[in-house]
Amino acid sequence: MVASAVLFGFMTVTIRLASKQLHAFEIAFFRSLFGFVFALPLLLRHGPALFKTDKWGFYVMRCCIGIVSMLAGFWAVVHLPLAQAISLSYSTPLFVTIGAVLFLGEVVRLRRWTAVLIGFIGVIVIVRPGAADFSIASLIALMAAALSGTVAISIKYLSRTEHPDAIVLITTGLWVILALPAAIPVWQWPNAESWLWVILAGGFGTVAHLLWTRALKRGEVSALTPLSFLQLPVVILFGYFLFDERLDIWTGVGAGVIVCSNVYIAHREARLARHVVTDKNVAAETTT
Repeated sequence: MVASAVLFGFMTVTIRLASKQLHAFEIAFFRSLFGFVFALPLLLRHGPALFKTDKWGFYVMRCCIGIVSMLAGFWAVVHLPLAQAISLSYSTPLFVTIGAVLFLGEVVRLRRWTAVLIGFIGVIVIVRPGAADFSIASLIALMAAALSGTVAISIKYLSRTEHPDAIVLITTGLWVILALPAAIPVWQWPNAESWLWVILAGGFGTVAHLLWTRALKRGEVSALTPLSFLQLPVVILFGYFLFDERLDIWTGVGAGVIVCSNVYIAHREARLARHVVTDKNVAAETTT
């Protein structure tokens, strides 16, 4: 999880570096393209059977939502300070909690709803609507987080029957196709430096995604979630030295509130999951 968070941070930095020449939408296309290339070795492990699924329609639908989220997120990374863009992306678990209730029928009780509300207070602190330095880019970053929450819900649904590597490979492949129409109107061929950044963005993104899924498979969400926020100090450090960006007090406070809210939500979900497993084991022992 630590490696995943650091690599996601590196990916964000390479996106900003590539934006010196390329539009955010073209960067999203190349990130998808090279991300797919880096994911192809999964076929060596599983073979073409990895593409066999009866849920192609669902994959296409979730990838359409996912590519809009990616385009909006990349645009925000290019037009916002890195720390602010990443901090707002941490609101995704808040939207996931809401979506789990609406689409998966999960039961969320008062304490988790309170954590979600506190998390959105942190979002308001960062965005500061009405302030002199308010930017529409912050709302686009928030939209990207909300759509990313929808994608996370779809992954929960797919993971019930689909192999995690199949989800990564099929999703990345569809993103290449769906990202191209947005990239064509702003297309220009990358120079040598930009080629380096977009290739690294694809590699960092895919490897980080694979590490993330395996971390969640091996460990508890409540223990791993705090480690995922190590992405923030990475982008703060690179933002300072490469782009002369300093963390403002409002982004720092808001990010802290959102992180604490997410950690609590993950902790509660893990505790509830353990209770469900315990209750099932007790029931099984009783019936036998």
